[in-house]
Amino acid sequence: MASPQVPRTFTGGMWTFGRIIDRYATDGYGPTVPTLRTIELAAESGELVGLDLNYPFDEGVTVDDVAKSLAAHGLSAVNITPVIYDRGFRSGSFTAPDADTRRRALDLAHESVDVARQLNARYVKFWPGQDGYDYPFQVDYATLRRHAVEGIRDVARNFPDVTFAIEYKLKEPRNRLFWSTAAASLLAIEQTGADNVGLVVDFGHSLFAKENPAEVLTLAHSMGRLVDIELDDNYREWDDDLTAGALHLVETLEFLHVVREIGWSEPLKLDLFPYREDPRRAVAESVATLRALEDKAAALPLGELRAAQSAHDAMTVQRIVRRALLGGE
Repeated sequence: MASPQVPRTFTGGMWTFGRIIDRYATDGYGPTVPTLRTIELAAESGELVGLDLNYPFDEGVTVDDVAKSLAAHGLSAVNITPVIYDRGFRSGSFTAPDADTRRRALDLAHESVDVARQLNARYVKFWPGQDGYDYPFQVDYATLRRHAVEGIRDVARNFPDVTFAIEYKLKEPRNRLFWSTAAASLLAIEQTGADNVGLVVDFGHSLFAKENPAEVLTLAHSMGRLVDIELDDNYREWDDDLTAGALHLVETLEFLHVVREIGWSEPLKLDLFPYREDPRRAVAESVATLRALEDKAAALPLGELRAAQSAHDAMTVQRIVRRALLGGE
């Protein structure tokens, strides 16, 4: 059933406003941006109501400092994302080969729960970007799976009142990530046996995995595992994190149609990496595009669309989409 007509709000990742680097511009595409300044820049975009916050914060910045800055700028903490993917976890976090590193990942996850509670964040998000491998024969796959599943299970069972989410991605920084696709991740989540663990569906990650993002959204929702939705765009060959709708207008329209169909009422989150652009403008352009596409999704002739879908009538569907995006008869 379609969601009610309420104004859509948007959130974003604090990294959008931070210093962005790659393996060539190792000195970054801009200066270092302190934690509290990223909050100010997010507020200056004029489009966001909350932030996905990486933890730990800058040295010397306390949770109270962040709470006061968020409040002063009219923003909330959507979720806390523990940094389990930096150099300290270069061989893995929950799947690291040594028990001490796996314990450090668990300890940081526990700290992040405390921070999330203090900031009234909705959930704690794991992006285990180092949990995987690079070469054939490098790991024992059964052991890798056991450590990945047990790590998440241990955290979730310690905090049954807290919601956790996995953000899956096909690869990067490892060549093969354990949490790689929606289906593989949902299967592993089921293996945790934890009811308080779900999935973050990132539109761009789904494209990158050669999935259909709208189909993935319905899958995660049907299993009761959908925790959050992130939007961006890419060329399907890398996680480019371009502005939303920059490339795949039809797929984004379908995605937003499904967002309405499942009755999603939480804000939509932007996951952008504006390497060479002003992040505030990148956010504003993404929001403008998404609002325009949401208007198109809201105006779709649902009766006609559902009849065509029931008949698997591709050309009628194409006509409906063409009219929605381009007008005409």
